Amino acid sequence: MTTSHPLEQAVILVVDDVPENLTVLSTLLAPRYRVRVATSGARALDLATTGTPPDLVLLDVMMPGLDGYEVCARLKADARTRDVPVIFLTAKSDVEDEARGLDAGAVDYITKPISPPIVLARVRTHLALKASADFLRDKSAYLETEVARRARELTAIQDVTIHVLASLAETRDSDTGHHIRRTQHYVRALALRLRSRPRFAAYLTDRAIDMLFRSAPLHDIGKVGIPDRILLKPGRLTPDEFAIMKTHTTLGYQAIDRAETLLGIEVGFLSTAKEIALSHQEKWDGSGYPQGLAGEAIPISARLMALADVYDALSSRRVYRGAWTPEQVLAEIVSGSGTAFDPEVVEAFLEIRSEFAAIAETYADPDHHGLPA
Repeated sequence: MTTSHPLEQAVILVVDDVPENLTVLSTLLAPRYRVRVATSGARALDLATTGTPPDLVLLDVMMPGLDGYEVCARLKADARTRDVPVIFLTAKSDVEDEARGLDAGAVDYITKPISPPIVLARVRTHLALKASADFLRDKSAYLETEVARRARELTAIQDVTIHVLASLAETRDSDTGHHIRRTQHYVRALALRLRSRPRFAAYLTDRAIDMLFRSAPLHDIGKVGIPDRILLKPGRLTPDEFAIMKTHTTLGYQAIDRAETLLGIEVGFLSTAKEIALSHQEKWDGSGYPQGLAGEAIPISARLMALADVYDALSSRRVYRGAWTPEQVLAEIVSGSGTAFDPEVVEAFLEIRSEFAAIAETYADPDHHGLPA
């Protein structure tokens, strides 16, 4: 039993307005390929774009109505047939004619009267090239789809992991409620507002803002290491207790850094998470902790989180105090411009106060009804 070669299943569309030429070419090709014929350019386009496109087109140049150049141009302009190789068959043998045919998108140019061995060789060569190109194109499309699917899965796993870890920290403090969600959206709102400003434009790319949004929930992960007697104390902390509380920044940084080290590669959102965890308690005037950074030395990610964190902390109820009024929160943030906060970050906050209020309302705690704009 013999098995036919895959190329022998190929469909060849032969286009010529002279019936005798069609007969010659059909007789030559039919033993090896499936042959379809057209006696005009219009009919060729109809056959090529209806149903499954041919695998190759043998196209006469000189035809009434649509000539071969125009037919080829239309085939190449159509997404359904642009990858189908076209070989011109013509009695015109000038270099200019060949150049025009190749410029129109043809892959080859055979002059009449034809040589059967040359026609067969050229057809087989271009069918083989097309088969290879189709394979690579299909493989590439499959790989792109698979990479996109895996990327979506990885992103989902990362996001779930972040929220599980962040929620673990917050379960130790029943007052924080939906603090994770609110601060996450506050930070993104600030970033989107600041991205057009010269001081922030280079950093706040789409990717960086995505990293900020995904990393923000880990800003207080270090609180897992703070004793309950301090973390849950209803009153003011003593100096010694506050010194221990301040270590949550370094504890968080170290935990994330160890995770990244175990992975063996630098991960974008973890790098951003380390910045936020370590430096979100730094102040613009250098009076914050743990490193006493000041001004531009404070990472932008941490500057945004600093304001978002304070806004949410002041506007939410705590075991040792009630929520501040919107006016009190506003006054506190404005008074912190240039001392606690980057003045330009405060400006951005003032421009989008209504967005902050909407976020607070959307992610309100059960006994929290958001802040009016």
